[in-house]
Amino acid sequence: MSSIQEVSPAKALAMIKKWALLLDLREPKEVAKKSFDVQDIMMIPVRELKKRFQEIPLDRKVIIACHVGNRGLMAARFLVNQGYSQAVNMQQGIVRWEKEWLPVKSELKQTTSSWLKQLFSMKS
Repeated sequence: MSSIQEVSPAKALAMIKKWALLLDLREPKEVAKKSFDVQDIMMIPVRELKKRFQEIPLDRKVIIACHVGNRGLMAARFLVNQGYSQAVNMQQGIVRWEKEWLPVKSELKQTTSSWLKQLFSMKS
């Protein structure tokens, strides 16, 4: 089994700015609390990865991210075995990303009324 390349969050951000794709494996409820604030991001919860991995472009470097890096490492191994030779894991996920003061979107400060408005506007 080949070893998986890992990159720091700062290196990941630099790669994203040069056309790499960030693949966020976290569950929707995790993403709703705090998400990576980058342009090129794809969200596939890790539990759906085996049936949805073909949605990930083969011709781009893919940076895999989760909360602390464990799901990302497993997913990177899976993707490399599926032919995604450019898949790398981001070390320590969004936890380290945030510690390095990289851009995040946070919904934690939303009021209940704004959350409800957002919920109902999504359904219409």
